[in-house]
Amino acid sequence: MDIEQLLINKISSLYQVSSVEVGQHLYWQIGDFQVHAQVLVTSWVVIAISLGLSVAATRNLQTVPTSSQNLIEYALEFIRDLTRTQMGEEEYRPWVPFIGTLFLFIFVSNWSGALFPWRIIQLPHGELAAPTNDINTTAALALLTSIAYFYAGFHKRGLNYFGKYIQPTPVLLPINILEDFTKPLSLSFRLFGNILADELVVAVLVSSVPLFVPVPMMLLGLFTSGIQALIFATLAAAYIGESMEGHH
Repeated sequence: MDIEQLLINKISSLYQVSSVEVGQHLYWQIGDFQVHAQVLVTSWVVIAISLGLSVAATRNLQTVPTSSQNLIEYALEFIRDLTRTQMGEEEYRPWVPFIGTLFLFIFVSNWSGALFPWRIIQLPHGELAAPTNDINTTAALALLTSIAYFYAGFHKRGLNYFGKYIQPTPVLLPINILEDFTKPLSLSFRLFGNILADELVVAVLVSSVPLFVPVPMMLLGLFTSGIQALIFATLAAAYIGESMEGHH
């Protein structure tokens, strides 16, 4: 009977995980607008953590850097080198803040989902999760990347920028236009899908085998979360760099 009861408990816990309804969210009504409260709250937490760490590490800068200052300087150098690699020596400098903001926000968001048990906070509807665990966040980040992509190309090349749509032949005009729509879609769904899958796997393992098995998966989740932030920032920088290049 003990074994049967244990199996029943495991099946029940798995059912609770699977019973979470996709698209069930908590909303705030502000005037005539509905605000997606779950994403807003967790995004504020992520932004507060990022700002807090940045201020704490840079409020007392030293000629001989401390460990926290070393970490900030390493992160800045990493983002600067990433941007320069994708955009080139002449174009990268104005875009370091944008690419850095994307990378750090996604990185801290992903790690917050892997380290912080958001789901222990009960809500009337839906559940808290990492901001990047919601398609609204990843779609917004991809849309910002697309706006930056078009702005960089038009600012650099003027009306000649639109000539890329008929290169190498006008026959490819529909395909070239479609390509600009698929870029933000692939960015948003790749990030959303990977983070959602990672959190669901950990949730199922914690429910079924709550002791030691989930720990390696959580460590792997930290690694993949960092990789996803790197991929998004790299592709964003590559797209912006591509829009500023001329076509021959």
